[in-house]
Amino acid sequence: MITNSFSGKLALFLIVTLFVLNMKPAFAVAPPDELPSLKGKKILMVWGGWEGHEPKQVTYKLKPLLEKEGAIITVSDSLGVYTNKELMSSVDLIIQAWTMGKISKEQEKGLLEAVKNGTGLAGVHGGLGDSFRENTEYQYMVGGQWVAHPGGIIDYTVEITDKKDPITKGIKDFKMHSEQYYMHVDPNVKVLATTTFNADHNDWIDRAVIPVVWKKTYGKGRVFYLSVGHVAKDFDVPEAMEILVRGVKWASGSKYLPKEEWVSPVYPGKN
Repeated sequence: MITNSFSGKLALFLIVTLFVLNMKPAFAVAPPDELPSLKGKKILMVWGGWEGHEPKQVTYKLKPLLEKEGAIITVSDSLGVYTNKELMSSVDLIIQAWTMGKISKEQEKGLLEAVKNGTGLAGVHGGLGDSFRENTEYQYMVGGQWVAHPGGIIDYTVEITDKKDPITKGIKDFKMHSEQYYMHVDPNVKVLATTTFNADHNDWIDRAVIPVVWKKTYGKGRVFYLSVGHVAKDFDVPEAMEILVRGVKWASGSKYLPKEEWVSPVYPGKN
């Protein structure tokens, strides 16, 4: 015979268990079969350029998370690594954190050819979207270029616009206290998240909607970009780090998965 005391405790246990099982996390983790695994993938992380963006700190904040996923990582603080044909042909993904600076013709050629041939490319903020301002083919590959960050460090919202793509699936809009990047963007990129500007600093950009997260291809290579990440601390925002890790996973699949078809131009034109 079950006593009333034991019966009450059992009922309480069942209620708590059901509550926990039905709790939803702050943001859902994408099912593993929706994104490529990083296990055994070779990743080249390249950092340098303007130190104000903390390229080394951003690189080494991300590195252990990728190694935990099974990635094999090489780190370089020199653009000269892009001329190493053997290395560049062997890596599955390049993660670049290099704001401004200059890149030689040979270095740029090595990077462009690797991505065209199927090596993925990923990066954040100025480390990918404001590198090598004189190199238009590089900007063509990335799919966008930084223009301004009105107001400097401000509060703004990142708005998830594609709720089905595995990079942003289950993640809700989130707040940032950082630079809000106003960018010029390729109209054929697949935009996953945006931010909306106001007139606080420049009246002509009031209500302008600018992409924050996008993905695209360049040749056979997958390219992933996230405009968040002025300093390493920005990735203490869990949604920002989650999107970055997922984007890295997606970009790592260039050599192993078919090209995705999604083109939906912002300006469709006559046809």
